[in-house]
This record gives sequence, C-alpha cells and structure tokens, in this order.
Amino acid sequence: MALNATIHKVELSVSDMDRHYYETHKLTVAKHPSETDERMMLRVLAFALMAHDQLEMTRGLSTDEEPDIWRKSLSGELELSVLLGLPSEKVIRQTCNKSAQVLICAYGGRAAEIWWEKTRSGTTRFDNLRVLSFAEADTAELARHISRSMRIQVNIQDGDLMISFDDATLYVTPAIWQQSDLVAA
Repeated sequence: MALNATIHKVELSVSDMDRHYYETHKLTVAKHPSETDERMMLRVLAFALMAHDQLEMTRGLSTDEEPDIWRKSLSGELELSVLLGLPSEKVIRQTCNKSAQVLICAYGGRAAEIWWEKTRSGTTRFDNLRVLSFAEADTAELARHISRSMRIQVNIQDGDLMISFDDATLYVTPAIWQQSDLVAA
C-alpha cells in the first residue's frame, strides 16, 4: 500500500527589504512520504526567499521533470526554477537551459560541501545560476518547528533571514556559493 503525502497548511508572511516585497501567502504544502521535515521546511524557506505572486510549489519529489518550486510567465516560459539538495551536474545544466533564473538551496553539512567541490567547476558558465548553502544546524532547527498548521514570518535584509514562529525566532544567513547576475523579480 502506497503512503500518502502529509498536508501542511502554512501562512507565510514575507517582508523582503532587499527586493521591497511584502506579502502573506497561504500555502498548502504536501510533504512526500520520503521527504524529511528538514527538506520540507527548507522548501517553505526557499519559497520565502523568492516570494512572488506567481511562484508555485511543484510536485517536487513525485517527479524528476520539475524543480521543487517554479515561477512561470503568463505565456508559460520558466522564469525561475528552485532546486533543493544536491542536484547532479546534468540536472543543473538542463534546468539552467530551461529557466531564465535558477536557485539551488544546498543543505546537508559536509555532504553538501563535498558535492559543491565536485560540482563547482561545471557551473561557472551559467550566469543565471545562484547557489546558496544552508548550515546543518539551521535546517535541523527549522525542522524542529514543523507542524500541520504553521504561521511563519520571514524577514529578509542584506541576505540575512529572521524566521519567526509562534514560539521562537531563528536567524539564518545562507552561504553564497555562486552568485547570479540576475536579480529575482
């Protein structure tokens, strides 16, 4: 018998001083049975980082053909693709060729560092690629705040994130491993 996804309701308020974006999003996030709490919460955080009224969570782990999050133009072109984890060079190349902007949110501690050491040289040709790394302690702390119904406030200023839950506040500064020439709209 196949396991079903767990549904999480998220009220995500984003105050992004870097992009002058201030909005609240009501998200329904399906957590795939094989997805960790850490990865699901990083998906929500990545959504906050790139928040836009046309940004959508995709089927994620359920399909290999889609990024975890995307934004499409009104005519259907991929404007932004967000990948989580440690994608292969092939996936990075294909995604960079299909999408105007690509963000990779790497996590996993030492495994992420080893992945980046092997992958870095193959990504330098992509001027539409941005790679951020999230510390293992930060993603573990994010996972501790998961619940089926969440209210999360994310304030972004100078690349630093202040994430507020009902009972706690977490400060996260992702490491920039590769900076894109493009700016999120």
